[in-house]
Amino acid sequence: MRLSPLQKFILKACYTSSARVIGRSGFIKFYETQKQKPKAGDMVNIITKSLESLIDKGLMVGYGIRTPEKWYIKEVRLLPQGRRVGRKLLGEQQTFPFKLRSNKK
Repeated sequence: MRLSPLQKFILKACYTSSARVIGRSGFIKFYETQKQKPKAGDMVNIITKSLESLIDKGLMVGYGIRTPEKWYIKEVRLLPQGRRVGRKLLGEQQTFPFKLRSNKK
C-alpha cells in the first residue's frame, strides 16, 4: 500500500500519541518542515483528503459532524491495521533530501 509523506506523518503521530483519539489540529505540524508551504486553506483541504484516504483504506476511524453534503472530521483513532502500519513505519530508515551531483566538467 502506497502512502504519501503526509499520510505517513499522520500514522506515526497517531501511533506515538498516548491518547486514543487524536484531534486533527496537530497534523498541521507536518508543514513546518517543508520548504514550500501551501496556503493555509489548501493545507486544511490536503489534510482532510489524506484523512479520508486513510479512513477509506481501513487504517483509521474518523469522528466528526455529518451534513447532507459532506463529513467534517474533528478527531481520528487508529484501527488495529493502522497500528501495524504505524509500527512498521517507525522501523523504516529515514530518507534525507540529498541532491545528487554529477562529477562531469
